[in-house]
Amino acid sequence: MEDKIYITWDDFHQHTKNLVQKLKEENCLINQIVAVSRGGLIPAGILAYELNVRNCKAINMSSYDGNIKRNDSDITLETGTLSGLGKDTLIVDDLADSGRTFNILKAIYPNAKYACVYAKPQGAKSADIYAVDLPEKWVVFPWD
Repeated sequence: MEDKIYITWDDFHQHTKNLVQKLKEENCLINQIVAVSRGGLIPAGILAYELNVRNCKAINMSSYDGNIKRNDSDITLETGTLSGLGKDTLIVDDLADSGRTFNILKAIYPNAKYACVYAKPQGAKSADIYAVDLPEKWVVFPWD
């Protein structure tokens, strides 16, 4: 039995476009997209093009060191000049694994909307919207 899930570029692109469709169906008003770097950079770019949003920023956050999950006290968070992220802001990541990343950010930016392409069972609760459910397996993205 394979303990990893391999995502292809084609699948990733289609799943991100499925996320776009879900956002459109919910009539989400989005004027700003913030990518959680690094995993959220690629889906945020696709979303920005598809939703015609030009106001794009990034939050630098690292909760993993390679394949090893960092302790909460070791997580680095660089928000730069981000402020006033409201309900028209979409914060994007590639995967909601445990939900930890979004939960940390929700404490700082409680009014933003949180989206990811993939969600595992525990992480799904932290995302406002996502495209694909995944089982509790290690995910290998095309850029890995």
